[in-house]
Amino acid sequence: MKKLFTLLCTLFSLATYAQNTLTTDSGQVTVHKDPRLDLLITKQAEINEVTSRDARKTGKGFRLLIISTTSREEAIAAKTKVYTYFPELKPYLWHQSPYYKLKAGNFKDRKDAETYQQKLNTYFPKGVFVMNDIIELKPEKNRFEDQ
Repeated sequence: MKKLFTLLCTLFSLATYAQNTLTTDSGQVTVHKDPRLDLLITKQAEINEVTSRDARKTGKGFRLLIISTTSREEAIAAKTKVYTYFPELKPYLWHQSPYYKLKAGNFKDRKDAETYQQKLNTYFPKGVFVMNDIIELKPEKNRFEDQ
């Protein structure tokens, strides 16, 4: 009985062999596709390149050093205050052991940074300092929005 079952399984597997030994006339596969697909692929690749390049843009500029403290809670409270009173400034909380440093803004010009420095001094009486830093540059207007 086992031999008969093995023989039937072998014959069945040979009959269902996935590769076909018969060949077609040309042996080639023809793919019909819409030519607009190539345009879409090209456009998407271009958009991906521009957006990833814009995300990497940095340059020399100025940031405001708001607080440098060893207390994490104090640094987070200062960051919350910046978010509350100056939502247009982007705060950056850095930990450089043992200090927590809170910097804010991405200013190309020192005069713009000094303007905000005077405004922030009212909320942070210990002093806010303008410092040179590598800043995030704003990307140009997205040229793909109109298309």
